[in-house]
Amino acid sequence: MGTFLLREIFYNNIQQELSSIGFDSAYLSVISEKFRNKNIKIYNLSAAQANIIKQTALTFGADCAVNRNVITGNIEQSNAILCGSYSQLKKIAQKLKAQPFKLSILAEEILQFLKQEAVKTKLAGILNITPDSFSDGGLYFNPEDAKRKFEQLIEDGADIIDIGAESTKPFSKPVDAKEQIRRLKPVLKTVQGVKISVDTRSAEVADFALNNGASMINDVSGLEFDPKMAEVIAQYKAEVIIQHSKGLPEDIPVYDNVVEEVYSSLRDKVIIAKSAGIENIIVDPGIGFGKSCADNLKILDNISTYFSLSCPVMAGISRKRFLKVEKADNEVKDAMTLAYSYPLIRAGVDYLRVHNVKLHKTLLNSIPD
Repeated sequence: MGTFLLREIFYNNIQQELSSIGFDSAYLSVISEKFRNKNIKIYNLSAAQANIIKQTALTFGADCAVNRNVITGNIEQSNAILCGSYSQLKKIAQKLKAQPFKLSILAEEILQFLKQEAVKTKLAGILNITPDSFSDGGLYFNPEDAKRKFEQLIEDGADIIDIGAESTKPFSKPVDAKEQIRRLKPVLKTVQGVKISVDTRSAEVADFALNNGASMINDVSGLEFDPKMAEVIAQYKAEVIIQHSKGLPEDIPVYDNVVEEVYSSLRDKVIIAKSAGIENIIVDPGIGFGKSCADNLKILDNISTYFSLSCPVMAGISRKRFLKVEKADNEVKDAMTLAYSYPLIRAGVDYLRVHNVKLHKTLLNSIPD
């Protein structure tokens, strides 16, 4: 047993810990910046840019990892990982403003990057009006049952209600636009008092939904399934949830680096959406869509990676197969979902898409701001 007692302190509790040792309360917010650390990956730098960033970082006691060939000049481009406290990173950015090679632009982007603040997680309640969804298929297929569920989700505290008229579980059969609209029509007629999202890959269905009370489209294909989707969403100035998916839901593609590849794909989709005139974008890494259990866990462990896209982030893990309780009842599935939801909430994810809103609302209310 050593002479000294050591314990790791996490940033979420730093101000409380500083107060507990008697630190001057007038300087708590200032000193906190020195205890808050961030690692930033910067892509496609020239060797000259990478060298300047590295030397600037070292000047302020931070660091920047670059390709080993940057120092010799034997490489034209390098990615870099800049690391330091918020205080150090702000000083680095200020210094880069006076540097050549467009580094003044990078400086402003770093400062904007550091302005990202933690948010209170919101809940998107799931309402499947399908006969074949994987955990509640048929339960709300009848319009009257769907309306009762809708009202229950509002009462339970849903910030958004995400209505789906087509199952996208593995091996499910596509539902044509006219049938989706037939299923949606009686439900959308009576909705009010909460933001409505419609889960569809069809531009025709999106057009109907946005003209009948919905203000958001959740496209699990990430605008790829229907080439007219982006145009319709932009026309209504609606919000869109862009999800990552690769291949069919039952496919399990092989990734070299799933976290990075999903990030790059979502970044490209955000650019496409913005170029189409869509301003309000939420990104979803697509847990369970074309990913192995290991892939899903890597994404969840690195969920903060997707905050760098400067869009709100949604995670949909509710009752998914990767939880490995597929044959259990929904009570067990919801308990497992809640266990995985807690670290996502602590990480600062903007939205959770869940079946059991009441349970998650109770969890959210138990977590101090």
